[in-house]
Order: sequence, then C-alpha cells, then structure tokens
Amino acid sequence: MIEHFDPRRQANSVDFSKDYGTPSPVPNANAAQVTLEIDGVTVSVPEGTSVLRAAAMADISIPKLCATDSLEAFGSCRLCAVEVEGRRGLPASCTTPVVEGMKVTTQNERLAKLRRGVMELYISDHPLDCLTCPANGDCELQDMAGSVGLREVRYGFTGENHLEAQKDTSNPYFTFDPSKCIVCSRCVRACEEVQGTFALTIDGRGFESKVAAGQDEAFMNSDCVSCGACVQACPTATLMENSVIDHGVPDRSVVTTCAYCGVGCSFEAQMKGDKLVRMVPYKGGDANHGHSCVKGRFAFGYASHPDRLTTPMIRDSIDQPWREVSWEEAITFAAKRLKAIQAEHGRESIGGITSSRCTNEETYLVQKLIRAAFGNNNTDTCARVCHSPTGYGLKTTLGESAGTQTFDSVMKADAIIVIGANPTDAHPVFGSLMRKRLRQGAKLIVADPRRIDLLKTPHLGDAQHLPLRPGTNVALVNALAHVVITEGLEDTEFVAKRCDTQAYQSWRAFISEQRHSPEASEMITGVPAKAVRQAARTYATAGNGAIYYGLGVTEHSQGSTMVMGIANLALATGNIGREGVGVNPLRGQNNVQGSCDMGSFPHELPGYQHVADPIARGRFEAMWGVKLDDEPGLRIPNMFDAAIEGTFKALYVQGEDIAQSDPNTQHVEAALRALDCLIVQDIFLNETAKFAHVLLPGSSFLEKNGTFTNAERRINRVRKVMPPVAGKQDWEITQELANALGYPMNYAHPSEIMDEIAQLTPSFTGVSYQKLEEHGSLQWPCNDEHPEGMPTMHAVNFPIGLGRFAITEYVATEERTNRRFPLLLTTGRILSQYNVGAQTRRTDNQRWHDEDVLELHPSDADVRGVRDGDWLGITSRSGQTVLRARLSERMQPGVVYTTFHHPGSGANVITTDNSDWATNCPEYKVTAVQVEKVSQPSAWQQRFTSFDQAQKGYLAKAQQEAP
Repeated sequence: MIEHFDPRRQANSVDFSKDYGTPSPVPNANAAQVTLEIDGVTVSVPEGTSVLRAAAMADISIPKLCATDSLEAFGSCRLCAVEVEGRRGLPASCTTPVVEGMKVTTQNERLAKLRRGVMELYISDHPLDCLTCPANGDCELQDMAGSVGLREVRYGFTGENHLEAQKDTSNPYFTFDPSKCIVCSRCVRACEEVQGTFALTIDGRGFESKVAAGQDEAFMNSDCVSCGACVQACPTATLMENSVIDHGVPDRSVVTTCAYCGVGCSFEAQMKGDKLVRMVPYKGGDANHGHSCVKGRFAFGYASHPDRLTTPMIRDSIDQPWREVSWEEAITFAAKRLKAIQAEHGRESIGGITSSRCTNEETYLVQKLIRAAFGNNNTDTCARVCHSPTGYGLKTTLGESAGTQTFDSVMKADAIIVIGANPTDAHPVFGSLMRKRLRQGAKLIVADPRRIDLLKTPHLGDAQHLPLRPGTNVALVNALAHVVITEGLEDTEFVAKRCDTQAYQSWRAFISEQRHSPEASEMITGVPAKAVRQAARTYATAGNGAIYYGLGVTEHSQGSTMVMGIANLALATGNIGREGVGVNPLRGQNNVQGSCDMGSFPHELPGYQHVADPIARGRFEAMWGVKLDDEPGLRIPNMFDAAIEGTFKALYVQGEDIAQSDPNTQHVEAALRALDCLIVQDIFLNETAKFAHVLLPGSSFLEKNGTFTNAERRINRVRKVMPPVAGKQDWEITQELANALGYPMNYAHPSEIMDEIAQLTPSFTGVSYQKLEEHGSLQWPCNDEHPEGMPTMHAVNFPIGLGRFAITEYVATEERTNRRFPLLLTTGRILSQYNVGAQTRRTDNQRWHDEDVLELHPSDADVRGVRDGDWLGITSRSGQTVLRARLSERMQPGVVYTTFHHPGSGANVITTDNSDWATNCPEYKVTAVQVEKVSQPSAWQQRFTSFDQAQKGYLAKAQQEAP
C-alpha cells in the first residue's frame, strides 16, 4: 500500500490512491433521498445512486473489477452481483439503482460461490507470475482474488488461452501486455469517457475478444495520445508504466501541482526510496479530477536529466569559460556587479524578469527585490508577451483581470465559442472535458485560421468553423455582435440591470453600423457572411453561451481590443455571472495567472494595484520599509531597446528563456550581448543563459514548496517531493541576493511569503497555507466577503459596478502581405511539447515531435514546387530561418504555420516587433513571409550552432575543472 502525504485525506473518506473508488453513476446531491437496507444496515442515499455506491457509502465492501468511480457503470465482470429481496437472479450492483425499501444482501454462500467461480475463470487465463509481476501489491485482480477467498484454480492451463500474446512496447512510457488482459473494458471506456479520443476498442467476440489500439495496430501508430487514462484504469498489469516495471511499485507519495500548462492538474508524485517512479493524476484535484495528459503524466524525467545545472557559475564576459563557484561567491559577485552598475549608470539602469513557471511566492519575491532592493519598477514577465491584453481588456470591461469561470462550468454550456485556442493540444485535460460536453450535445463554434483537432471530436454534431485570416479577429467579433444587435438577440434585461447604459448605447450605435455587418466584414476576414450569422445566432440563442480564447486572440496588434470585443459579446447576450457561460482565457503556462497577480508588471503592484496609487503604494512601503517609485518602469521591449542604446546595463532573469521565446530573436540577442551583467536563474543552460555572466541553478517544481494559480484563478499547493539538486529553492536564491544587496529578507518558508501577500493583496486576504490544506484549493477572490473563494465571478455585480461596453474599432495590422511576402505565418503549440521545449525536449516526448516544421496548404506548395519534407527558407521583414515542409489541408491557402519548441528552428527570428497597442504584447500570430526551397540552414542558424557549441563547451570545461 502506498503511503500518501495529503492533509485532506484526514477529512475525506474516499481513498484516492488507486482507481478502487465507488463507481458511477454519481448521484445528484439535490435528488430525493431513498432509504434501503443493505446487509441489515439501513442506508439513506440520493435517488439514482447505484447499490454498489450506496454500499460503499455505508462502508460495506462489494468485490468488483469492471467498476470504477471515474467511469460509467458497465456491469460486465459479474463480480459485484448481489441478492435483492423479491427479485430473480443476481443483479450487478454497479448498474442497479436503489429503490425505496429495497433489501440487499451482499454476502452469503451463494454469492461467494459465484464470485469464486468468476475469479477462477479470470485467473485460468492469466499468467502465473504474480510474485514477479511488476504490479505485485498494486493489482486489483490480486486483491479481488483474495477478497473472494480464491485459493486454487480447478481449470488447467493446457487448453486454449491468451498467455502467449505478444507485448506492445512501442510507447516509450507504458507497456501493453495482452496476456494479462481480462477484457474488462475499463481502458476502452476510459479512452472514450474520460479522454474522448476513442483510440481503443474491443476487437473480436467471445473468447477471441481483445483490447486493440486503432485498427489493431501498435499504440504508437494509433490515435492514442498517451494521456495515461487507460493505464490508470487498468486493474491488472496489462497496461503498466515502464518506470514501475523498471523500479517497482512506489511506497509513498506527495500530492503536488503540475508545472506545465495553465490547467493546473493535481498529481500524486509517487516515490520508491528517493526515486520518483510515476506521476498519477490525483482524483481530489479540482482542476483535473484524476485525468492527465502525456506531459504531466509521463514527461517528468527532465527533473533528473543530466543537463540540470547543479552548481553556480560566473564569468566576466560571455566569450570566456564558466567558473564553478560556491553559492556565496556567486551571490556576492552578482550583487557587487549590480551595485557598481547602478553607481555608474543610475538607479534605472538595472531590472528583472519574473517567471510564469515559478511559484507565486517566488514571483512575488522577485518583483519585491526589484522594487525594494533595485529601487525601481523595471519588472516584467513573459505573461505580458502572451496574456497582458487579457488583463487590460477584461479590467476595462468587467473590472477584473481574470477569467470568470471554473473549468467544470463548461459542462453546463449549450454553445461554446473557441477563438484562437487549441485546447486539445495546449490544454489537453480541459480539452477532454470540453469534448465530453460536446458529445453530450453542446454546439461548437471555432474561429481559427487553422482547422484544429477539436473540430474532429468523435460523435460531434454540426460544428461551425470560421477560418478567418490572421489579424482580422476584431472585424470578426464586431460582425458577430452586429448580428446580435440588429437581429434583436441581445439580453435587454441583463444589459439594463447589469451594464452601464450610456456606454451600451454608444457601443450599440457603433456596432449597428453597416460597416460591421458580416457582409461588409467578409472582405476583411474571409469568413462567409452566412457562416458568421449562423454562429452569432447559435451563441446568442443558446441557453448558456461560453467563450474560450487563447494566444490567437491576445498575441495581435489589436489583442486588447479583441478581448474587449469578446467581453462586449458576452455582456450583450447576458452570458456572464452563472455557470455554463463566461469569458475564459486559456493561460499558456502553469502560473501565468499567478505571475500577473503577483505584481510582475512595471505599472502594477501585486493585486493589480497601480504604482501611482498613493494609498496602495503606502501599504507596501509600510510593510517593506522602503520608499517606492511611483513611476512605471520599463517593459521587456523597452529594456532591450535601452540595452542596445547603452542606458540599461543589467538584468536578473528568473526561469524565463527570453532569447528563444521573445520576438525578433536577433534584436533580443543584440540586447543581451550589450548588457554588462546578465544573471540567469534556471534549471538548464537555456538560450538566454548562454549570454549570462552569472548562472544560478534553479529548482524544478518537484523540489520546492509554494503555490501556482491556474487559468480559473485556482490557487493550488506545490509540495516538495525531493531535495533541490543544487541545494536551494528559487525563493531562497532571490532572498540571498536581496540580502547581499543590503535589503533584508528573512523568510523561513514560502507560507510566510503567502502570509505577506495576503496582507497586501485584496483578492488574497483570505488565503493561507492552512486554508489551502483544508480546502485543497481556493479560487480568488478569497477574502472576508468570499471566505471560501469565488468559483463564478460577476454573479451579482462587477468590481467596477456596472459592466462597461467598449468601442472596438478594427484597425488592420501593419504587417501586410505583398508580392515580396505573400504568405501569412501564424504560430502555435503541439500536444507533446511545451513552450520553448526546455522540459519536454529532455524526455521521451521527443518521439512525437523532434523538430519544428512549417505547415502549408498543398496549393501553396504546388505553386512553389515544394514536396512534403523539403527544406524551406522562410523569409520575413525581420529575418530568415529554415524549416522542413509539411503539407497540410488544415491550413487555408495563403497561411502557413509553425511551432516554436526547438531553439534551433529560429521561429522567432522571423517574427516582428509589432505589438498590441495597449500592452506591447507581441504580434506573434501575424508575420508576412515568403517561402522557397533551400539546401542549407539560414545564416542565423549557422551562427546559432556555432555559438551553442561554444557555450556548451564552456559549461563542460567548467564542470571538468571543478574541484
């Protein structure tokens, strides 16, 4: 039995350690109560409860194999049969609903004989290797055989059986051993009901029936997305993690939060000794409910990868080798340089960048270091280069810089609009939940230049795809709103009660103009007017309409305008303030929301309090004991420009790789080369670290305590699973740097940092580690008014009082196609990789995506004589790179697409400096390019390779020469 660390267990009667819980269907908590008798015990449960669940609620155990609490009841194994007074036969308790006055017997000799017989048949076709089986001690078949008292098997093993079936070892993370399969269908049902991929089937009938992937092919060749749901559901060793096969069944675990995307899945990090054996999705996780994706479930090996930085290093210039030093020497060296630079060039000559991958507490400390120890507001974050328009747009219209709903809210949506997002790749656990709702009948509208996988949801009805041209989002959302207003589809009662009437009337007059009609907009967006009208009617007339959007909305020159346009549409139709509706930004990285909340922007203190507000600033000055600057500092692009000009001289970067992730790579590299001191704190020698003078080894999420805040404002605990490989958690490093600079920080634990955050941040005043342990997670605002958080925002009012409609004038991007650059490049992500790939590229996820490629429509390829797999030179106004061609009809003619997970691909060498008018969020999604066949890498890629080899050589030399 695995020993688990989770404080919630003491208050929770369900053991989440295995998939042994009580099965579906889950009753409606508001249903009428039904009273019955089970083994002489009187039990009252909600109507609709199964007998098996009712028994479990009364602590009466009924043996089972095919039943599990994560799947719908199936009734195939017959092990859970019971006697019901007055009924013939022995019904399966998992599929039998309770009835008032029912009398159930779960244990007698008749039932015991039946169960032993059933188990005997299972065991007779099962290998006799229980003692050496990798699942020994973690196998439900073993457990159930013991529970029914099976001591011997009467049937021989010489007859027809499946014991010689061949293993499938094609997947790098798990093995499929059909000789151990009992054909319970749990894996098939998990793939259908939980993941929604339908990659597994039961092939054949009767004795010949077997589990098959795809068309009876290897797992790696099928539609399997390696989410792990089948492995989790399997009651035997048929589907088994390779890590368990190699290292044995874990003996303890710690519940923590995934450090990949913004879904914020909870996991049990299961250990054997000091070895992390597997990450199992935690059923008590409020964001994922026991589901996972290939990244969170399996791609954790980077934490122990040989590339991990383990010792601090320093050097005087980037053309010198590194020198390994102690922590004390590295911190002293960094502080000395920063002080000297400020003494020579002034207080504003240095700054820092916080991380959306680090914890809330660590991010808070970095911005505090910059404001209190550096003495300026030169702090920024990668969140600005992805979702800062969300903050600006939603704060302007709704009064709060965050999404309005829980993820679970989608299960009450009747119409779903997905704009500029690809949930099944970028937020796969939420994508699976959305697919489940779509299979139940919700209508889907996708606005995207590319045909995303969500449109291929199995058993999905008529989905609407609006393939707009990149850069025309605002024209499209205005056209949708025009239909709502001119066809009388707005919710006039909601608008009159909840919205600013004057702002509404101004917006209504604006949006009613003929130039915003679908017919007029068709020439701009490329989307047929008929399709726009149909989509607007679908959304406006649905009982509940929900909008989900991603970086395809925010990473535009009109990103803020588009966010306001989305909010306008939701306000006009009354789709705000209840479950199943809302405006929902899908955050890219694990703590994008948290890094924004914690005051990472140059104009805002934690909690989105402006630095110019004397009352807010005064609270921080009193707590921090210093006078704070009341003028906003530099954003990242301003820092780059100032570095090249020679006025900005030093930068502290925690956990971000700006050299790979920011646009116009050559400009970024020039800025980094110009710095007198670059301090990089990270777990690997990333692209930014190659320009550093001080290298401080960071800690992975498995090596620290803290919290992350996901895309639904959910604050989740991060718990340390293993010691930091370099000896320090990230917050400790920042604290030591502050102390070396002469500004005292003396926290003993991240919980103390959270206590300080709660005192200074209005939306966090009710948050503490103790409360998080009690509740599992909390969704801010959590304060006196909402002591247990607020799952659905704006139910009664808006933080600004009344919702404000904003005028959203469409302004075409400056990035235009012409004869020289006739194609539009847009970018995105892929399921197996994450962001700049620093983590996933150091795992077996490389098996799925080992290079970035350029997708282009066959018609564009034909004109250029391009075939699949050709090397293509991609040239923009900013630069050139070379990628391999992939012909795809997912793209519309005139649009090409790539990912940015591999540094050598140079995807951001060709993106431009264009940015959102309000926030400087880069316009990654619209770059005019030309494509032509080539035979060698670009000049930048050749320089990259040479510089990369040199920097890695310096690192290797330093490690060899270290004492």
